[in-house]
Amino acid sequence: MKARRLTALGLVAAATVWIASGYFVPHESAESQASIRPNEPAEKLFRVAVIDTTVAQHSRHLVLSGRTEADRRVMTVARTGGVLTELKVRRGSHVKKGDVIAVLSDEAREAQVMQAKALLDQRKAELDAKRRLIELNAVPRLELVNLEALHRAAEAALAAAEAERERGVVRAPWDGVVTDVPAEIGTSAFSFAGKEIAQIVALDPMLAVVEVSERSLSAIRLDAPADVRLVTGQTARGRVRFVSKSASPTTRTYRVEVEISNPDGAIPDGITAEVSIPTAAVPATRVPRSALIFSAKGELGVRIVSRDGVVEFRPVSVVEDDQAFMWVGGIEPDSRVIVQGQDFVREGQKVAISVASVALTER
Repeated sequence: MKARRLTALGLVAAATVWIASGYFVPHESAESQASIRPNEPAEKLFRVAVIDTTVAQHSRHLVLSGRTEADRRVMTVARTGGVLTELKVRRGSHVKKGDVIAVLSDEAREAQVMQAKALLDQRKAELDAKRRLIELNAVPRLELVNLEALHRAAEAALAAAEAERERGVVRAPWDGVVTDVPAEIGTSAFSFAGKEIAQIVALDPMLAVVEVSERSLSAIRLDAPADVRLVTGQTARGRVRFVSKSASPTTRTYRVEVEISNPDGAIPDGITAEVSIPTAAVPATRVPRSALIFSAKGELGVRIVSRDGVVEFRPVSVVEDDQAFMWVGGIEPDSRVIVQGQDFVREGQKVAISVASVALTER
């Protein structure tokens, strides 16, 4: 029994000495362990691809959807009574200013002109005869004044008769294309005034009309160049000729007109068009749209690498969306923007960099 107790006490003493040796016997330090493994590599930095950026003056293009609209449009009407006897145009006819469109029945208008001419000839002969008598002192000079008044009245009557005759002929007010002819030969214009004869549309110049919101209105300048693309694929270049100062009461938008040269009439009236208008130039940087990220606070921006190789976040403002690229503001010149690997690093992290093969050529 005594031997067993001694054995147990010995085991306890040995265990106590072994545990105590961990506190009193010195161990190898981290530095000594590192010296033992001199060939072990240091921690490898995460590698990202960057591009060097530049800041340039960039004009944002305001792209709006609208339609083409003829610069002038008029419905010619009958200005006097009668029956439509001649119709010299049809839909699609091209007319010049002053061309005859339609002719109404005479209705004695020519006879009135002849009567007025005869009266004028009579008054003129009386006036000439009276003047010769006055020169001979055969009649008092006071009668000359009365005859001159009668002569002027006869001239006015002739002018009125000729004007009434001219009203029987409907003429084109300016160059254009006939788009509608609601009248028919034989139609009477006795019963009402303003009988519609033909509609004429001027196709040169043509207008591209768009509606601009309140926020974008200040960016549009008169005489600014504008590019127009039609739904048919046609393209044209024009200039801003009108910016409305009064908003539409229903949409709260402002009418903007772009004037386009259309000498051959190739651009039709009323077709859908996309209008691109450049705004005032602002400092901006062109970066791939894939480089844009959102911060933890919800800010849109990019990650850049500082000269010390540390990742930083830069908030940006979008100037223009250019399909694969974005024009943004808020990036300093010569910044190294991360374009590959930006989603796998965080601010304050030290990284290794390589130059990305991303083409940033101008449009």
